[in-house]
Amino acid sequence: METLWFILVAIMLVMYVVLDGFDLGAGIIHLWAARTEGERRTVIKAIGPVWDGNEVWLLAAGGTLYFAFPMLYASSFSGFYLPLMMVLWLLMLRGLGIEFRAHLEGPVWHSFFDGIFSVSSGLLAIFFGAALGNVIRGVPLQADGYFFEPLWTNFLVGPNAGVLDWYTVLMGVFAFLALASHGALYVATKTEGEINSRARRTAAWTWWGIAFLTVTSLPITLNIRPELYDNYRAHWFGWLIPLMVFAGLVGMFYFRSLGNDKAAFVSSSAYLAGMLGGAAFGLYPTVLPASTDPRFNLTIHNTASGHYGLSVGLVWWIIGMVLTTGYFVYLYRLFRGKVTASTEGY
Repeated sequence: METLWFILVAIMLVMYVVLDGFDLGAGIIHLWAARTEGERRTVIKAIGPVWDGNEVWLLAAGGTLYFAFPMLYASSFSGFYLPLMMVLWLLMLRGLGIEFRAHLEGPVWHSFFDGIFSVSSGLLAIFFGAALGNVIRGVPLQADGYFFEPLWTNFLVGPNAGVLDWYTVLMGVFAFLALASHGALYVATKTEGEINSRARRTAAWTWWGIAFLTVTSLPITLNIRPELYDNYRAHWFGWLIPLMVFAGLVGMFYFRSLGNDKAAFVSSSAYLAGMLGGAAFGLYPTVLPASTDPRFNLTIHNTASGHYGLSVGLVWWIIGMVLTTGYFVYLYRLFRGKVTASTEGY
């Protein structure tokens, strides 16, 4: 039962990154891809009907984590208190940037909220990447399952590292480029004209950075946490995940060169899902490694709720996911197609 809930939480996090990831990416490229008032309204309208719904996956994943693995939830929120508060503020600022832009008229206000939307989106991408880097690298867990981690120390990987070191910053830059490309491909899918051309150009140059970091980050990550390779050695089907990553990366390049924006965006979604799924597969059954002593690792076994609670919760989780999936299918079908500055909405 613990393994099943580990997979379910991983799926929900993947859904969040794939769906809200293109919202974040649209924000990252907002000031570059859209240069006039009409173009910037168009980018906002491309994500306007779905951006707040996409964030539901983050809330749902957090709630599921609290229910299924309460010890992990408690440990993470105590040790990552400061960066989590920063993420909360960035999420609020990003929402304010999108919503207030439509209610306060004037070029100064529009430029101000455009800047908030773009900067907060970029910082969120970096923080999420750094968070994944912390999970892979490990945190200074103690015997009681708790830890404290300052924002930074000496920027070196080790038992006394902070939230930010050279590796987690590298992962933050990686996430920034990956989500910028993901958002650019989504904007290209939803727009035409100059915005579409600039979004395609952004996806083109970010692809080279993503490809470089995909290749170079693997040996770096295995050097920092070599046990990530254990599950791939033990289970042959795990190698399907790297194939998915490779296919997604190639698909992004190939379909973009053909001008097939939708297929390139789907390839980007597969790439992101493969990268996150590969990290989860390598970590299993560990959910938060300890950089102090492997005996202090938090796993699905020592952090999970009781079997009865997990069994009953599974019923309600399935009901909730059926309703959520139905809502998202309806929403994306309702707002499919291209958008322009004259389209109703934001």
